[in-house]
Amino acid sequence: MAERMTLLGTETAFEVLARAKALEAAGRSIINLGIGQPDFPTPDHIVEAGIKALRDGHHGYTPANGIPALREAIAADLHRRHGATVDPADVLVVPGGKVTMFFAMLMFGQPGVEIIFPDPGFPIYESAIRFAGATPVPLPLTEARGFAFAADEVLSRITPRTRLLVLNSPANPTGGVVPRAELDRLVAGLEAFPQVAVLSDEIYGEMIYDGAEHVSLLTYPTLRDRLILLDGFSKTYAMTGWRLGYSVWPKALLPLAERLAINNHSCVNAAAQYAGIAALTGPREPAARMVEAFAGRRRMIVDALNGLPGFRCVEPGGAFYAFPSIEGTGYDSRALQSKLLDEAGVATIAGTSFGREGAGYLRISYASSLSALAEAVERIRLMLRG
Repeated sequence: MAERMTLLGTETAFEVLARAKALEAAGRSIINLGIGQPDFPTPDHIVEAGIKALRDGHHGYTPANGIPALREAIAADLHRRHGATVDPADVLVVPGGKVTMFFAMLMFGQPGVEIIFPDPGFPIYESAIRFAGATPVPLPLTEARGFAFAADEVLSRITPRTRLLVLNSPANPTGGVVPRAELDRLVAGLEAFPQVAVLSDEIYGEMIYDGAEHVSLLTYPTLRDRLILLDGFSKTYAMTGWRLGYSVWPKALLPLAERLAINNHSCVNAAAQYAGIAALTGPREPAARMVEAFAGRRRMIVDALNGLPGFRCVEPGGAFYAFPSIEGTGYDSRALQSKLLDEAGVATIAGTSFGREGAGYLRISYASSLSALAEAVERIRLMLRG
């Protein structure tokens, strides 16, 4: 077996999901606040578009970069949301966001190269960096700053070996949102480092609360020739199982990304792509209602967590995760994750699953009903009482 296989990490959320399902099968009542998945169904008009595509005979291969109508719809949507002009030819349709991560790491990662990534952050970043042979350089995100990075801290970690910078706002697992002023400072500072490409993970870009602003790096012209945008349909349109994402690439890198796609997955399944067109061109109300519901759940869960003994939770500005400190409970993150699942029937994710800086925290997804969240908090309270 190739040694690189030992370098692959995992995504603990899926391990916890499997354990939770096993406990449910054994008759246990489990409230799953672990997996990052909206509890809303895919809107009907999107489902119908996928069904119609199958009935209309769209059963074959598509272009490796995606069907033209979907790439055009993606470019139009990015212009609607950000005012950014995107050439549909620069869009690559992929089966989920992780594909873009791996393509970027494979394109820039090799021995002797450094790649900067957020910590705590989505665990596949570091896993893919190591798999590509590069050295991962964590960028600590702190509760004191609302889990948003400071531009100067990012720039201070760039060395002559740095080839890629991974950014994520709104962030998984913290819900942190980076202010425009910090992005302005970062982009200005990056002019001194032309060898550094940027992977901007904006998959939660439409899940913003209380007037917070999502600023896409697409809006900075000086970055466009080295910016890889990661986005998709899983979160905004409750399409996790459809496996449909996309990326926007600099023109110089796009042929390489397309070649990786041909080698890796050939193309994305046709029916999902037609469903994606319906998502982008159809009514916006279902997505808006979902985000409105998440906003109410966010307020409820933050207040409830701050009422638990030993918990402290800052208010997330985006996504659908709370990232409370649990240091006051006397448990470490992994031990409390296990105890909550086994004894209280509440699935959460240890903060250390998202990096070293996640020690002393839990990730709690509030993509569940208010009643389920309330019951989960009460179970946690009872367990902490012993």
